[in-house]
Parts: sequence; structure tokens; C-alpha cells
Amino acid sequence: MSANILVVEDEVKLAQFIELELKYEGYQVSIVHDGLAGLTAARETTPDLIILDWMIPGISGVEVCRRLRQTGDRVPVILLTAKDEIGDRVAGLDAGADDYVVKPFSVEELLARVRANLRRTQEEDPDLLVFEDLSLNRSTREVFRGSRAIELTAKEYDLLEYLISHPRQVLTRDRILEQVWGYDFMGDSNIIEVYVRYLRLKLEANNEKRLVQTVRSVGYVLRE
Repeated sequence: MSANILVVEDEVKLAQFIELELKYEGYQVSIVHDGLAGLTAARETTPDLIILDWMIPGISGVEVCRRLRQTGDRVPVILLTAKDEIGDRVAGLDAGADDYVVKPFSVEELLARVRANLRRTQEEDPDLLVFEDLSLNRSTREVFRGSRAIELTAKEYDLLEYLISHPRQVLTRDRILEQVWGYDFMGDSNIIEVYVRYLRLKLEANNEKRLVQTVRSVGYVLRE
């Protein structure tokens, strides 16, 4: 399951290098080059992690982090900076940053920090399931596509939860019926197709790309 990472970096070549390395590791990556754009992107696209340069045009990376924390956003933030004084590190962490990488840095170190912070987030919130820009919270039964909340019926939610719990796995119709409707279901044999259509209408209401894919004569799969 690939994580969505937002990179806020005004050095274009460095941003492109980080993007290339992250994509090579299988992550989805968005790039912006100033503080205000970073704050907007963080609020609108709900990334799984932010790599944030300290010295960026507009509002600083530290201020971006501080404003996100003030609104309750707990997205992991890795701060990139040329500042290596203890006081600067403390200021960044006090603003809400989760980690700190000093320029120049090795890409191996940055990738290790990314993995560690994503792993910690998953361990802290095992009820949160994420695929691409789709997220489902088992504890609250809330579903989002990016920042857009999606209202689902109980059975639509159950179907989506089953799909997102098995990303990129082709699930047969029989298996879906057993797990979502129960072994003793005696209703319409086309019930899965009906509910997949309902899900797609809601998940793609803003012309988002399709994630629930049909595997002809077999079943369905959640994939890019």
C-alpha cells in the first residue's frame, strides 16, 4: 500500500531528486515550492507524510508545521534544513515536527526516516486504512477521498472496508459474498455489482480516478 508524500522544497533540483527517489521506492509524491502552497496542499490532499524544508518562500517550514498542529493535523513531518544548531532543532521539534534531517544529507538516511515515521503512524492508528487518496477509519467508520468526506450506507461501508483491507488482491465474487453478506446469503446474485456501482458513484463523484476495478469473470480488486 503506497503512501502519499508531500514534498515542500523551493530548490527545484533537490525537490526533483527527492521525488525521483521516493517514487523509485513506490511512494506517491506531490511537490510544491513555497510555504503557503505547502499548507494548502497539506490541508486539501491529506498526505501520509510531509517532507518540509525550513527555509522556503512565503511562510517558513516551521510556521507551516505550527499551523498544521494548531488545527489538530497530526500528519508526520520531517523537517529539512541547513540549520544544525541545537536551538534550531529544538525550535523545529517544538513547532510539531516529528523528525529532523540536516542538509546535506544522504538519500538513504532520508528514506530510512520516511519509513520509520510511516511505520510509527501505522502502529499508532491500526484502525486507519489508506490506499492512494482513499482513507477509511474503522473506529469512526469515516471515509475520505482526499479531504472530501464520503457518506456510505452500512453495507457500502462493509464492502469498501473489505476491499481496502486487501489492496491489490483480486477478490472473487464468492469470497466477497461470504465475507460481506455472509455464508447463508440467499438474495440477488447481482448484489455485488449493484453495490460496486453505488460505491463507484460516491468514490468518483468529483471525477477522481477509479480504484475499484473489475476483473472480468472473476471479481474485483482495489488498485491504481
